[in-house]
Amino acid sequence: MENSRQPVSFIATDKPEAAKNFYSDVIGLELREATPFALVFCDRSHVLRVQIVSELEPASYTVHGWQVTNIAVEISVLASEGVQFQRFGQLDQDALGVWTTPDGNKIAWFKDPSGNILSLTEYV
Repeated sequence: MENSRQPVSFIATDKPEAAKNFYSDVIGLELREATPFALVFCDRSHVLRVQIVSELEPASYTVHGWQVTNIAVEISVLASEGVQFQRFGQLDQDALGVWTTPDGNKIAWFKDPSGNILSLTEYV
């Protein structure tokens, strides 16, 4: 059987206007739909559905991320838009906030307006 399914990712927000601006203006996703229930973004061929909720307790782990080809450039672009990258005491992160995994991959984390942890990963 051929797999013709396309993935859809879900993130929640209790700050829909801030989320709309963040994901469209800062991250650069195309807003496809805005309803009282969700903001639907197109990320190339991938759909990111930001569910609108009245209360949110953000997870303490990464909920969504992007694979990038040059993490330093991506960090620079996002930082110029006011994005602050997270630091975790247990990880040895460089000046940009990048942690290099034992196998050489590079990862950096940041938060959306609702406190969801997002990441960038540059694979070797």
